[in-house]
Formats: sequence, C-alpha cells, structure tokens
Amino acid sequence: MSISAPLAEFALPLMEKAKEMSGMRHAGEQITKHYLLASDFDQTLSFNDSGIILSDLLGISGFQERISGLSRIHLVQQGGELAYLILHDPEFRCVRKEHLIEAGKQVRLKENIRVLSRLLKGLDGLQFFFYVISAAPEEVIQSALEGIVPKDHIYGTRFHYDPSSGEIQSIVRVPAGYGKVAVLEELRAKLQVSHDRVIYVGDGSSDIHVMLHVHRGDGLTIAASENNYITQIAKRTVLSDDALSVLVPILEEVAGWDSIRIRALFESHGFVLQEWEKVRTDFVTISKTSPAAAGNA
Repeated sequence: MSISAPLAEFALPLMEKAKEMSGMRHAGEQITKHYLLASDFDQTLSFNDSGIILSDLLGISGFQERISGLSRIHLVQQGGELAYLILHDPEFRCVRKEHLIEAGKQVRLKENIRVLSRLLKGLDGLQFFFYVISAAPEEVIQSALEGIVPKDHIYGTRFHYDPSSGEIQSIVRVPAGYGKVAVLEELRAKLQVSHDRVIYVGDGSSDIHVMLHVHRGDGLTIAASENNYITQIAKRTVLSDDALSVLVPILEEVAGWDSIRIRALFESHGFVLQEWEKVRTDFVTISKTSPAAAGNA
C-alpha cells in the first residue's frame, strides 16, 4: 500500500520508529538467556552432612555406621538414609521440627553463597534461576540458608508432622537419587527452561542420576568434590571452600568468557582469584594379569 505525499512526511518516520523499537525488543529477547542452576546442599554448599550435625545435637552416636549399613543393603535411595532413620530408627524418633531448625543454624556454610545468589540474577544478559535440591531435611536447609535463598527455592526432604505431638508421621518427598530428577524436571517445566540450559552442581553418589539426566539434555554438570563416581560423569570439577567458585566453569562453558574477563568480574566485586589451577586427572588402576594370560600376551 502506497502513502500519499502529504502523509509521508509524518507516517514514514513513525513506521521507521516502530521497526526500530521492534528490533530492540527482538534483540533484547536474544540477549537475555535464562538458565536453571540447581545445587545440592550437604558438602556442596556446606562442609558437613546434615545427619552428623543432627546426631551430635541429639547426642546420638554411630550415625556413619547406620548410614553405611543402609547403603550396603540398598534399602533406600542413596542420600535418603537420614530420612529413613528419622522415620524408622528408635533413637531418631525423638526428632521434631525444632531440632531440624536448630541443626540448620549449626551448619557451616561455604563462603559467599549470598554473593553468588545476587550475581546470578543478571550477568551480561544471562539470568540464572538458583534452586537448592537436596535429600537433607527441608527445615535444615531453610534454616541454614535463611535470608540467602528464598524458602520456595529450596527442595529438601519434607515430612508430615502429627499436629498434636509434633512427631514425624510420614515422608512427603525425598529428593534423593531419581527423586532429584523429578524435582529438576518439575522446576524446568515451571520455569520454561530448555534441557540445554540446565546446570547442576553436586558432590556425591546421590547426584549420579540427576547428572546423567542433565548430560542427556546437553546441560552442564559441575562436581564439587573428588568423588570418583561424580568426577567421571561431571563435565567440570571445581574444588573450593568458596561458593563463588562455580561461577568459573559456568562463565566459561555457558557464557564463553575467557580467564581475563572472569578475573575482571571477580575483581569488580572485590574478589581476587588468588589460585586457579586447571588440572586434568586420569584415575587409573593397574593390576597384574594371571601367569596364563601373561603367557598368551
């Protein structure tokens, strides 16, 4: 449709402005990329196992032996042992919600989780939805991360309590093993994030299922420990007492930043990457063959 000369003076600039604004909107949509970053809690964001802290608080001994016994017989999903003990072990039947909250206050957290949570809200056109998915009791995690991570961003083991006695009657949910995959998929669907924009950080055997799941969707997995089962699966491994350390592989793998730019970001927020060593480790076990096999070699 043509525009008459008298109207062109007014109409054409308006049309050009509309195109410009539309282009800006599209450009903004392309720049802003949303990611789901999910992290385990025990020994990933903290230093100690929640079960050990709770046992010490209640004066219950032999926690590690009980966990090892459950692991040997594969009665529960790896990571869900504490929830099982709380529900079935006579000595743990005394646990109440206030004990879990107090245990959370005694958790020793890794440094700068608050700073990490703040930085993840916007990094050069990247926005990360930060959630915690753990088999640790939900009250423990919420208490430990109070004022740092919102309660509705924390998915832990959830119990049903007797309204009169406060006794734990049943387990509502245990995000351990494949249970973590279920929670991750629930969040991914709610946030409308594609599989390749999922990042998971974990430290132990209970994270194997979810890491393999994230791998299948071309997401990023980060190990926060030297656990052989995890390091062989995870795309990256970061060992540090500071929660900000996970930004290094995220910015490299997701944002494509080089070391100079990453160091500059840390320095702009008052931090220095004092030591940053990249080491490739091959875990090799060699044993002697039998004499017969050696002779045929």
